[in-house]
Amino acid sequence: MLLVKTLRSSTFRLALIAIAAFGLIVAAIMAYVYFGTLAYVESRLGTVGDHDGFTGMIELAMAAVAALLLVLAGLAAVLVTRRTVGRIEQINATSRAIMLAGLDQRIPLRGSNDEWDRVAENLNQMLDRIETLMGEVKQVSDNVAHDLRTPLTRMRGRLEKAYHAPRNSETDVALIGDTIADLDAVLGMFASITRISEIETRARTGAFRVLDLSEIAAEVVELYDAAAEQFATRLSLDGDHEVAITGDRDLLFDAIANLVDNAIKHGRKGGQVIVSCRRADGSAVISIADDGPGIPAEQREHVFKRFYRLEQSRYTPGNGLGLSLVAAVARLHGADIALRDNSPGLKVELSFLPTSAK
Repeated sequence: MLLVKTLRSSTFRLALIAIAAFGLIVAAIMAYVYFGTLAYVESRLGTVGDHDGFTGMIELAMAAVAALLLVLAGLAAVLVTRRTVGRIEQINATSRAIMLAGLDQRIPLRGSNDEWDRVAENLNQMLDRIETLMGEVKQVSDNVAHDLRTPLTRMRGRLEKAYHAPRNSETDVALIGDTIADLDAVLGMFASITRISEIETRARTGAFRVLDLSEIAAEVVELYDAAAEQFATRLSLDGDHEVAITGDRDLLFDAIANLVDNAIKHGRKGGQVIVSCRRADGSAVISIADDGPGIPAEQREHVFKRFYRLEQSRYTPGNGLGLSLVAAVARLHGADIALRDNSPGLKVELSFLPTSAK
């Protein structure tokens, strides 16, 4: 079966064309050698016709060499084409298996480390990436469905109860207010998704300018001072007074605000949250540290995914998009983001490139 595919393949036809071109060149060289030899013999020994035996030996040798070259070239073409077609068939078979069974199939490697093994390895890595992305899409879809189901179920229940109950202005006002609040939460979720997508497509780089990171951090601390008091949390700012970066002020404000908000809500009640801005090795670094329970090390790489929440039951307020927005803003600004153990608590660090490098 493989031999038939080999003989029918376009690669084999190209090999035959190459062999034909090579054969014409070899034939021209052999003709030149043949007639040159006859001319040389004639000039040295007289008329060629007097040496028919010698001439026959040359012709026989030329014919044997031509036949041998033809056989070797054909055999080489079949073997090379067979090998190529065999590797292509492996890729095709794996592709068909993926279409029929799923993304868990991979192209086998032969261990030769040749170009075909490298192609197969790259394709396998691409399949790994696709499988990971598909898993994330499924997880996001499940989380979205769960987060939407709760407010929509509440709204439907309230509306159904109001539909069957006598009209009461105070009750109706409360129902309308609660329904609007739930709708605002749903619309806010979609607004966050849209904004993250906009940031990730780098659609907002036109607003970049030189900024003072410590000034933005001070505004965030001032904004969340009242919220920190509700949790009896001490919110403070320290570090350098002027830390210059290039970026979008609104996006950076939102990112820092999300981190401070998380630190206050998920840190220790009665604890402290420290926002620090500094220059380090030419880079601008802002860190938000709390003394709460922190994030387990095995989950730190997942918290920046959309809708990912440490609280798997998803009954506490929130939608798991805050850190996704922070990660998107960091990528847009070319910043590195790191989660570190604050012993106790968590420290989140954003490291921006020097202003001159932008």
